[in-house]
Amino acid sequence: MTNILFLFLITITVAAVLAIAAHILPSRLIDGEKNSPYECGFDPLNSARLPFSFRFFLVAILFLLFDLEIALLFPLPAANIISDPATLLLVSTIFMTILTLGLVFEWVNGGLEWAE
Repeated sequence: MTNILFLFLITITVAAVLAIAAHILPSRLIDGEKNSPYECGFDPLNSARLPFSFRFFLVAILFLLFDLEIALLFPLPAANIISDPATLLLVSTIFMTILTLGLVFEWVNGGLEWAE
């Protein structure tokens, strides 16, 4: 029980320190590009009916898939305390191997190339 409470307190402390640092550290220089509501890289003065590139959606989906791995691997250190470490190592190794093979497959087939 004390291990879980200790992890909880460390998590809260790190989150608080990062939130305070994120509020204090950044420079507050206002830039026209960053202040614009259009963050997709398209000119807001042109027609809104221009078609999006399929490559844009493919890279966005790949980002979401590989970003999801962080959410799935994040609880592993806490589960290491509760469960058998050998089992967790095996499961996480298999998971990372599958993700690495998917990344290599996308890389070889040119799925990560932004410009053609």
